[in-house]
Amino acid sequence: MRIGQKIQAVSRQVDLIRFNVVAGILLDSSGRVLISERVDDGPFHGLWEFPGGKIRDSEAADAALERELVEEIGVEIVKSERFLALAHTYPDRHVDIEFHLVREWRNEPAGLEGQALKWVLKDALDGEALLPADLPVIEALKAL
Repeated sequence: MRIGQKIQAVSRQVDLIRFNVVAGILLDSSGRVLISERVDDGPFHGLWEFPGGKIRDSEAADAALERELVEEIGVEIVKSERFLALAHTYPDRHVDIEFHLVREWRNEPAGLEGQALKWVLKDALDGEALLPADLPVIEALKAL
């Protein structure tokens, strides 16, 4: 790699869009986890993810999670705990994600934004087409 190429690569990393995200891992008493299909028209359309979304400026992660789960799937958190934090860089963006285990909630989850939802045994998650940023969570969940 030449100097010019190296500077260009570093410049592209600096120009990446950065997001702070929180995601809820709803885990039921049968060892199943809820995943949600992405329905936007972006590059991740049709992949599956743990429900959640962007953390707003000056918003705490747990408050963002409560807001996002109500908006996306109609669920009110009763009991949750921070589980895992990770960073992932896609070609056009960098995402810092905080995952929370949600073991108790009110209301039956529903796809309020037109997305499909499905319950998957935590040991079978590696057979699902999850977002690349969510893949490290699979092994951590299997260890529970």
